[in-house]
Amino acid sequence: MTTIHRHPEHDDANVVIENEIVTSAPARKALAVLRIGFGLTFLWAFFDKLLALGFSTGHDPEGNLDRFGPAAWINGGSPTEGFLKFGADGPFKDFYNSFAGAAWADWLFMLGLVGIGLALTFGFGMRLAAAAGVVLYVLMWTVVLPPENNPVLDDHLLGAISLVVLGLTLAGDTWGVGKVWAKTHLVRQYRFLR
Repeated sequence: MTTIHRHPEHDDANVVIENEIVTSAPARKALAVLRIGFGLTFLWAFFDKLLALGFSTGHDPEGNLDRFGPAAWINGGSPTEGFLKFGADGPFKDFYNSFAGAAWADWLFMLGLVGIGLALTFGFGMRLAAAAGVVLYVLMWTVVLPPENNPVLDDHLLGAISLVVLGLTLAGDTWGVGKVWAKTHLVRQYRFLR
């Protein structure tokens, strides 16, 4: 299927044609499910750290469940401190320890989680979300090197590769707002926002 986008000037010299790389309906639906799954994963991580819901965040030092307690970002907890200060290992340990719990790191991490999560879940800004997600996944991969179960690969790198595929295949167009988003003036002017 071919999508034709006209730039604001509406002359033939400014027409952008994008061919859907994946034309099989079942494959497009599978990509949409993958996209939504990744989006909800990012959103869940955001809300778990924001509210300390008791999965990755929300246990006191003795291991007792403390939902909405002091570990919650809204209650002054740090979403980066635990992982970067106590979970970091390998050649970048000192680097990550140096800013564990810093306010700027917490804000960037949380904004990244919610931004990537919303974009993937709803299918807008797929290229930008995929690029940001790849950066986040690769950074998280470098926190603990080498990975525990494989000398190179782990779920962070596989997630990064999956996001590249989602961004390149216009996965937000199926079961998402990608096609509507592509028609906006902003996206027609700045194609990388597609």
